Amino acid sequence: MFLVDLEKQAVQQPVVWDSADIDWQGHGRDRGLRGIAFDGERVFIAASDELLAYSPDFRKIDTWRNPYLKHCDEIFVWERTLYLASAAFDTILGFHLDEHRFHWAMHVTGSRSRFKATLFDPLTDDGPLMVNKFHLNNVYCSRHGMYLTGLRTGGMLHFNGRSVRMAVELPAGTHNARPFRDGVLFNDTEADALRYTGRGEGEEDRAMTVPVFDESALIMPDSAKDELARQGYARGLCVLSDSVVAGGSSPATITVYDLAGNAVLGSVNLSKDVRHSIHGLECWPFD
Repeated sequence: MFLVDLEKQAVQQPVVWDSADIDWQGHGRDRGLRGIAFDGERVFIAASDELLAYSPDFRKIDTWRNPYLKHCDEIFVWERTLYLASAAFDTILGFHLDEHRFHWAMHVTGSRSRFKATLFDPLTDDGPLMVNKFHLNNVYCSRHGMYLTGLRTGGMLHFNGRSVRMAVELPAGTHNARPFRDGVLFNDTEADALRYTGRGEGEEDRAMTVPVFDESALIMPDSAKDELARQGYARGLCVLSDSVVAGGSSPATITVYDLAGNAVLGSVNLSKDVRHSIHGLECWPFD
């Protein structure tokens, strides 16, 4: 995990995750740290199958596991629940922030034309099998409902508390899709770009290409030479204002974009190793 101060141009690495279980060949065992979210004086970080809680000075507070949490990507806090996207189970898990337990779960099935949401108790054995049909990798909540995105959902889904439907079709391989202004903001990973698409005539639409480097400067071990390890992989998204957003890419790079000005405001590269990619991005809420 990195803590980046854009104003002071300073970088800290308060959490080093160097587990021997990390599988560099792709969707294997432990995949390193993924989503990040905050609640009060707690910093929540997700690993592949584990939820970790830290204090603001990064003392580990506690850790929790659940049998339906596997290949976790993004996490999101809404009201008193932290939601986690479990890609391997096509499931969204709910973790109660006051009771410190998994208390809610929703399994998504179906196809692009018709989706079905099935609620189940994540503390029982009555949950789904590990199929990974949609590879749900993102969850975002607002007063309008829950929004889900997966590599193979065909777009951003909307759960209104009763049913799931397609909210907007998006390119294959999309990450981090969320409602934004009068449209949708997302990482178009296959196109190596961060995009905003509005409901209007397209005057406000943006496609901001992520940074790329001279290949001679990159670190690419033999174990990383597959289609999942490449530079320019757009993933990780954080809204800074109604017109400025930060996006991530590989090798570990964070870029700040001015959507209104259609310009890049700045970029910081943390590693030239193509195996190191940005995932969850959030604004640091503490002093």
